[in-house]
Amino acid sequence: MSTKKNKFKITNREKDVLEILWNSEKPLLASDITKLDPSLSISSVQLALRNLLSKNIIEVADIVYSGTVLSRNYRPTLSREDFLINSFKNFDQAINTQNIVATLLKHEKNEADTINKLEALLKERKKELRQEKKAQSPKKED
Repeated sequence: MSTKKNKFKITNREKDVLEILWNSEKPLLASDITKLDPSLSISSVQLALRNLLSKNIIEVADIVYSGTVLSRNYRPTLSREDFLINSFKNFDQAINTQNIVATLLKHEKNEADTINKLEALLKERKKELRQEKKAQSPKKED
């Protein structure tokens, strides 16, 4: 059995704090988080923030004065979508992008419309990959 720790496995409290950070348009202080969700105590928020920092799921955006005390502002390092995808992939290595997309499509209300949008995204991504490949290939001298 692997002893490697899954950094994307988080507690419910960490998830609560992370959701608040994702929903915020700006970095937040620990005290801001408790104001946004009064059911959270400052000590549990601080513990959750330390754990999320150690897993590199959030980062210190800057250090600011909160009253007369210097405090850290936090922001997520991953979007909600990136976090979920990485959580799935770390849960089971057999889960890959194709399986995730196929499963999600089965649960879409308007599957045909979603497929059309995905095709457009794939076409754009292929174009980006071609441009990246061109930029990386060595240029021939005359």
